[in-house]
Amino acid sequence: MATTNLSAYDFDGVPDGSKMRVAIIVSEWNRNVTERLLEGAVETLQRHGVAADNIKVYRVPGSFELTFGAQQAAKYGDVDAVIILGCVIRGETPHFEYVCQGVTEGITRLNATQDIPVIFGLLTTENMAQAEDRAGGKLGNKGDECAVTAIKLFDFICILKK
Repeated sequence: MATTNLSAYDFDGVPDGSKMRVAIIVSEWNRNVTERLLEGAVETLQRHGVAADNIKVYRVPGSFELTFGAQQAAKYGDVDAVIILGCVIRGETPHFEYVCQGVTEGITRLNATQDIPVIFGLLTTENMAQAEDRAGGKLGNKGDECAVTAIKLFDFICILKK
């Protein structure tokens, strides 16, 4: 289990994102966590040059719907990257495994079939405390990490297209 801030990164190592357009698909389920992930992602994108007008936020009911939202944003959103943000907390039924596996496989499939990166920002935790630790708590903010990943992959694509 992680015990340090996972969102610490070298600001100088993040490329300029000023030419980027990003869609963020956010699950409404566990909103107290997903909204903090969203805040982290938006703040980090803007810190690295992405204009507020170039960040489009779309909400879906739950984490399972993140794949569909990401697919639609990649297809119709006129964006350079898609970030999905959600939170699934283990319960007493196998629902946790089905949702986590479904979203993981769906996002993996999108990354293999789309021409833009789809960044995986789904927290899969045992309890709410673990989720809060990863949504701006003592272990950082996964939203920050997803934003940095989106910028770096956009830059990677730009380098390949030169």
